[in-house]
Amino acid sequence: MLQALGAYIKLAVDVEQEILAGGGSLHADCEKVLLEHGSEQADVWGADWIPDKQQVAFKSLINIRPARGNSSMEIKDAQLRDRIAAVVRRLLEKDA
Repeated sequence: MLQALGAYIKLAVDVEQEILAGGGSLHADCEKVLLEHGSEQADVWGADWIPDKQQVAFKSLINIRPARGNSSMEIKDAQLRDRIAAVVRRLLEKDA
C-alpha cells in the first residue's frame, strides 16, 4: 500500500464493518473500493496511516460532511476518531 505515496498510506475506513481500503493516491480512490463492495457512505471515513510512527491521522476531503456535524477535513468527533484508529491499528499496526 505504500507504493502510491511512500511515507504514508491514504485510507478509507468503514467503521461499521471494521474494514479498510488503502493505498490509493486519493482517499476517494479507497472510498470507492469500499462503496463498490457494499459499504454505506455514512460509515466510510478518510484517514492516513504513517507506518514509521505507527500513527493515524484523520484529515481528508471525504470527511467534509456538514450534515453529519463534520464541516472540516479533520474528523472532530473523538469517539469516531477512536473507532477509526482501532480499526486501522488492528489491521495495520505492527504486533497488533
